Amino acid sequence: MTRALLVLGITLAAALPAKADITHKIQSSVQLQVDGAASQASRIGSTLAVSGSNVTLDTAPVLGTLTAGSAVGYTPGAYSITTAGDAFSYSESYIEGDATPSDTSVSSGVVTSLPMLGNTTTTSGGVAGSLAGTIASDGAMTITAGGAGTTATGQVVLSLEID
Repeated sequence: MTRALLVLGITLAAALPAKADITHKIQSSVQLQVDGAASQASRIGSTLAVSGSNVTLDTAPVLGTLTAGSAVGYTPGAYSITTAGDAFSYSESYIEGDATPSDTSVSSGVVTSLPMLGNTTTTSGGVAGSLAGTIASDGAMTITAGGAGTTATGQVVLSLEID
């Protein structure tokens, strides 16, 4: 009987299907990027500050007439010492503000004239040049550098999963 059970067990085991899942994945990508030109500008206003001690104002400082699209202009003040022989201090400062700049325009992806104001950050645009990237069917990758302001990234992921 034991022999019959052993034979039955082997027969049933041989009849069961084997589980052998195989998964193979290939993922590839190339990303090419050319940075655009950018400019960030902030206008600054005109300011006038006067301070002092033991000084007398003879002629007041004058800001020019404010007109649309132009900066203000400035004429300094005139002062004299109030009490001769005593200590004195005097400070007068003026910052000329920005005139209203002309508009900028983009033509063929290029800004021909960027604004230049009191606080300006300008970034040059990228130049594609010979920027290129390919991935062959065997996973061989070819990346060709471009000009300034370009980025090329290539990736091949191979995975093999056996359960």
